[in-house]
Amino acid sequence: MDTVPEENYAASWEGDRPEPPRVASEREILTSTLDWHRRTFELKCQGLTPEQMALRSVEPSSMSLHGLLRHLTGVERWWFRLQFAGEDVPLLYYSDEWPEQDFEDLGGDVEEAWAAWRAECVRSREIVAAASLDDTGKGRRDGEPFSLRWLLTHHIAEYARHNGHADLLRERVDGRTGH
Repeated sequence: MDTVPEENYAASWEGDRPEPPRVASEREILTSTLDWHRRTFELKCQGLTPEQMALRSVEPSSMSLHGLLRHLTGVERWWFRLQFAGEDVPLLYYSDEWPEQDFEDLGGDVEEAWAAWRAECVRSREIVAAASLDDTGKGRRDGEPFSLRWLLTHHIAEYARHNGHADLLRERVDGRTGH
């Protein structure tokens, strides 16, 4: 068999989401792939009410789409602003007393959470645009350096993993699936 019938392909989410180029510079491939994953997460959450965004998976997990949104917002800030760019900004949705606040505290407004995520993504893109792929940040956990190239691949993996979680959570909410 050399062809697959169109109906056998997984459905795609509706919405503007340009495919990353298959032939381009390393920077363009890395940044467009990361943006594709960011947009994929956004599309998997589109059209849901705050209550649906807060619906948790199965016990004992505290994961929800709202929690993932808050987590990814904090991850953008943690990696790009604090560790790579060395900015002095507070952590989001985290404290030493409540390390799982991003997933456990869903009392905030979902639209405000989306606005915070979008703002962090914009700032991350600005940081990436101003740096070389060989520029380095410093890990706060171990003090070890890491390159922007590594950070972009690490972040692509972070979004890919959580997009898989979002698949399962969205399917639980209303049965929708897709890539």
